[in-house]
Amino acid sequence: MNAIKTILVHADAGLHCAARLRVARQLARRLEADVHALYAVTPACAEIGLELSSDSASITLAQEIDERRLALVRQVRQHAESEDGPPITWHEASGLPVDAFVQQARYADLMLLGQHDPDRPASGVPGDFVESVVMASGRPALVLPYIDTGTTLGDTVLIAWKETPEAARAVSAALPVLQQATRVHVAVWGSSNAPQTAPALDILGFLQAHGVQAELHRHALTGADVGDLMQSLAADLSADLLVMGCYGHSRARELVLGGASRTVLRSMTLPVLMAH
Repeated sequence: MNAIKTILVHADAGLHCAARLRVARQLARRLEADVHALYAVTPACAEIGLELSSDSASITLAQEIDERRLALVRQVRQHAESEDGPPITWHEASGLPVDAFVQQARYADLMLLGQHDPDRPASGVPGDFVESVVMASGRPALVLPYIDTGTTLGDTVLIAWKETPEAARAVSAALPVLQQATRVHVAVWGSSNAPQTAPALDILGFLQAHGVQAELHRHALTGADVGDLMQSLAADLSADLLVMGCYGHSRARELVLGGASRTVLRSMTLPVLMAH
């Protein structure tokens, strides 16, 4: 039986951390899951390029920056925990944030991450934190936009379906949420020609076997970015959650994302549950 029993939420020094903690607790209440928050940011000494030979004043400054960040996040944590909901187990990582978070994520059923906000970069994590963690951890992630998208999540769900391992993993991970949804839509982009014979197994049958009734939407490719098309359709359907695979690979220490994945992570307009 598919289940989400452990949610690992990323905590940082950014202004959107409180929203992630709040959503994690709301989701945990619905799914009867435990919430663990891991505070993982780049140490200030690494950010400003200090070495062991740095003078004591510079080292003190780095320590003060880290202490201010941690004090801020503890305030956020206390505020989030003042609301009704399951408790949050708090952890603080040392070292670089991607490595620390990936290591812990492998023991969780779902990661809860926040989209990079280019207008507020002082969160203490690199701009490619989300994609790095999703690609390296092997675990599904619920990514929240930095814009406010309302209070509902998972009531109307759009699945961006593609016959790939990534999409299959995302749908399987989303089943506990899909089973509680009011409406589920499945969108397929590609050839407008329907197959002559129905396949023995398909995505609608898979969902139905798990108690999820879904409506299928077929769309021909128009030359537009599929990521933009996904989000446009989500708006048309009033969806409050998008489920999709995350496509990409690492090349020469550089993450190379597929077009739709890159577009959605850059300009997401609703929460996205994705898996690599």
